[in-house]
This record gives sequence, structure tokens and C-alpha cells, in this order.
Amino acid sequence: MHLFRLDASIRTEGSVSRALADTAEQAWLAEHPGGVVTRRDLGVQPLPGDAWTVLAHETVNPAAPAPDEAREFLDRLGAELLEADAFLFAVPMYNWNVPEQVKTWIDLILKHPQVGIHGDRPLQGKPALLTLSRGGGYGPGSPREGWDYATPYLRRILADVFGLDLQIAEAELTHAFWNPEMAHLRGLAEESMKTGHEQAAEHGLRIAKLITA
Repeated sequence: MHLFRLDASIRTEGSVSRALADTAEQAWLAEHPGGVVTRRDLGVQPLPGDAWTVLAHETVNPAAPAPDEAREFLDRLGAELLEADAFLFAVPMYNWNVPEQVKTWIDLILKHPQVGIHGDRPLQGKPALLTLSRGGGYGPGSPREGWDYATPYLRRILADVFGLDLQIAEAELTHAFWNPEMAHLRGLAEESMKTGHEQAAEHGLRIAKLITA
């Protein structure tokens, strides 16, 4: 069994999205102790900023095809997804949206001839988990309700475009653990964190069981 894991936080220590994903991965590996985990860490190794531009340029100028190394790079990104049975995406919300490095990865994958928007949806129906962290609160009735653009965008791409059978584990108000101005929200933050890890464990086991057959 093969799990693909994508991390995006620029923090390697103290990252909530990584911690939630660790919980999910442990649940998955408990079900598949000999399973393979392919990792791509966009927070530690961001993709080259001009990768998408180089590949997209040939769309507007077919007389100038993208260099072979750019195509080979895109093939590697696509192969990581095509070879996996299940998926784990760990993404924090930055500036009310997805991190820049995640947007770059998505834009590149959407150009892949099989996985992308012109492909035949080879990932459709495969189980996936998205672990999300948000520094503030964005639920109904909160002062910033509607400011979370990351969650609906990722759901649209992963579930609607790629066709993945997507579950979400999330924790918010995470800035309350270090921001004195949010100290009064730490109880809610702890509750959200606890629920997020419970969701991550539950969904990690679920995506493992879905590929046992």
C-alpha cells in the first residue's frame, strides 16, 4: 500500500498541520505497517517559482515548447500521485488562503496530461485526507466569518477537480497558544486541537481501511 503525503508549513517544529498529519499517518501505518509513504515537503523544499511559467508559455507560444527538463519535472510530480493508493495533504492557512508553494504545486499538477484538467481523472474515488490549521477563528458568527478562502479552494481542487474521496481534519485558533491578545481563546483552541487530532486519527484509519481490499 502506498500513501502520498504533501506538507506545506514553513515550520518544521510546532506546525499544527504537520502534527495533525502525523496523527493521521500513524493511524494509516498501524493498518499498513509495511506501507510506503512518499513525501513531498513544499515548506522545506518549495518548487521553483518559474516552473509553471515555463510550461504554460508553450500554450500561448506553441512555437517555443517547454524544455525537456521542465516536462520531466512535471512528470515526476504527476508520478507521485499516480503511484499512490491514498493521499494526505497537510496545509496551513496563510493570509486567509493557501500558501504560495501549494498554489504553485496545484498549478503545475493541473498541467499534467493525466492528472490535470485535461486528463482522464485517474485519481477519482481514491481516499484522501486534508489536515488544515488556521491561526484565527472563521466559523459562523465570528468576526472574520467568510475570510477563509483556503478550505473551499482546496476542497474544490482535491475533491471536485481531482475527484478524490476527501475528508478533512482541522484545528483553528492556533495563534492563541502564543499570542497574548488571544489568551482568552486558549480553551477553545485546545478543544479545537483535540478535535482535530481525533478527526485525523479517525480519517487516517478510514483511508487505510478503504484500500485494504
